[in-house]
Amino acid sequence: MSLLRQAFMKFWNLELYWKVFIGMGAGIVYALLLGDAAMNVAPIGDIFMRLLKMVIVPLIFFSITSGVAGIGEIKSLGRLGAKTFGYYFMTSILAILIGLTLTNIIQPGVGVNIQAGSTEFDPSSLSQPGNLGNILLRMIPTNPIKAMANGDVLAVIFFSIVLGMAITTLPKKQYEFTRDLFETFFNVMMKLTQGVILFLPFGVFGLIAKAVASTGFELFKAVGWYMVTIASGLTIHIFIVLPIIFWLFTRINPLKHFKAIASAMATAFSTSSSGATLPVTMDCVENKAGVSNKVTSFVLPLGATINMDGTALYECAGVLFISQALGFDLSFTQQLLIVITAFLASVGAAAIPSAGLVMIFIVLDAVGLGDHPQAALIVGTMLAVDRPLDMFRTVVNITSDSMGAVIIAKSEGEDVLSDD
Repeated sequence: MSLLRQAFMKFWNLELYWKVFIGMGAGIVYALLLGDAAMNVAPIGDIFMRLLKMVIVPLIFFSITSGVAGIGEIKSLGRLGAKTFGYYFMTSILAILIGLTLTNIIQPGVGVNIQAGSTEFDPSSLSQPGNLGNILLRMIPTNPIKAMANGDVLAVIFFSIVLGMAITTLPKKQYEFTRDLFETFFNVMMKLTQGVILFLPFGVFGLIAKAVASTGFELFKAVGWYMVTIASGLTIHIFIVLPIIFWLFTRINPLKHFKAIASAMATAFSTSSSGATLPVTMDCVENKAGVSNKVTSFVLPLGATINMDGTALYECAGVLFISQALGFDLSFTQQLLIVITAFLASVGAAAIPSAGLVMIFIVLDAVGLGDHPQAALIVGTMLAVDRPLDMFRTVVNITSDSMGAVIIAKSEGEDVLSDD
């Protein structure tokens, strides 16, 4: 018994990312050994996901409100916002262009033979968001409390920003009191989040075991080159493009950043949700990378909602794959339309598992393939093999968000990722 206790204490004293990786490995081995019976640990992962979701909305609300209020001047907020949106636009467009280039070179859809086994998929069962105008309208909540209850993150972010701006206009005494009050609530939420993170290795174990036990491999061969194309694009973006951008703007070794956010990357991989990973991402970026609350509270919640590099790359490459599988040779103008629509669709994508697959219908409609009778069949096959790609996409998404936070903090004169 003492040996078991010593082993547990040794495990518990490891760095969090090592504990998470051990949990992932244990989940894979457990699922491979027990097969379908491994689903008996699925509730552990479900409990962890519920705990994460429990803190997301209040964490976003208090972090953004306190962060915007703490900035003080509207001029400073405008500068921070311009840098944030500029970074998001740049990385998303680069990701889309990578997907566009690789899909044209590899041509994964040429010669694909989709079997009839995927006809059970019904795209009409998925809720599809509206156009850009509807997305902008949805950002303005008619009832902020209802938006919070429904988990409408865009609306919560908008309300938090305007509330924080309103706080900055109060008389000095009232401003300081209100700012400190929201900062106190934010600190409480961070303490609660850190408590949830203690459960992270066990939650990852349950999530990975469930994913491995429930994922079939029958359709992987039919869309093998499609998966290679997406995975290659994501790999290039996360390990070449983003690190180059990071180094150019910070002159800091990107490996230091990867080490700082290792726990968040592992959580993103296991949950497939940028939103669910947000509490862990904020904890890593603040406590390991040394970015201030002022920057993290503004950049990261916004990034988890609208900065989806991996999703944007996937939507562009996915639509080209579908067009190739259907025998269509899209013109340069149509491909340019895909680039623009993929960017807008990635902005509107929810920070939940497989959200990009829902948004892909918007991009298909843009080039006139949305109503093609075989398009839904191909998307159904893509859905069947989407889980591992979705996990990788989410890692790319949160890595881009976190690097953006460090880049912006560095531009604001903060001492980030220091050796002190």
